[in-house]
Order: sequence, then C-alpha cells, then structure tokens
Amino acid sequence: QVQLVESGGGLVQAGGSLRLSCASSGLTFSNYRMGWFRQAPGKEREFVGGISRSGGSTYFSDSVKGRFTISRDNARDMVYLQMNNLKPEDTAVYYCAADFRGTTAVLNPREVDYWGQGTQVTVSS
Repeated sequence: QVQLVESGGGLVQAGGSLRLSCASSGLTFSNYRMGWFRQAPGKEREFVGGISRSGGSTYFSDSVKGRFTISRDNARDMVYLQMNNLKPEDTAVYYCAADFRGTTAVLNPREVDYWGQGTQVTVSS
C-alpha cells in the first residue's frame, strides 16, 4: 500500500521559515516525479513546485519562486519543501504528490498517482 505522509507544518509569523517533509512508502520512489500542492479555504488546489526523478530539475510557481526550494533524498524515499520568507497568503494545507508519468518537474493534479493527507501551514501577519 502506497503512503505519502507529510510533516512539518505549523504556525509561523510572516517572514519566517518552515520545512515540510514527505515520507513515502510502498512505491519505488526514484521512479516518481514528486511535487507539492496547496489548497487554501475556498480555493482550488494549486501547484507549488515539483522535482524530477533524479532531483536535477525543479520547477516553482511564480507565487513562491525565489522563496521555496524542493529537494529529495532517493535513498531515504523523502521529499522536502523548504519555505522561506513566508507570507500570510501562503496559508494553506500543503499536499505531497507522486506522479509516475511525465518527464518534467511540472505536475498536473489530474495526473497525480498518489497524494498525501496534507499538513496545515498558517502564516500570521
């Protein structure tokens, strides 16, 4: 059974940092592109950023570019989202995602094979 388990969310003041982790099990991790999405109340799920299978390529949405980074450890089956200079508009539930198809670091939510349960990130002003 495939599981993606996020951790690291919480409450932080604007300008602060958080590091989200996603632990995977039940899949051959290095075969999957990995990504992070977020969903704020009343809004659609938004792609935040993704990373290629090898970790050599990443992609970020314009809203987080320059503030967030993604990394992965294929030996530990882990993917991370480092979030710096957080803003109140970053408040959302953050989801880890795994996609077996495709070749780029851009993930389409309709093509994601597995989702984590989400972790809440709240940024106070």
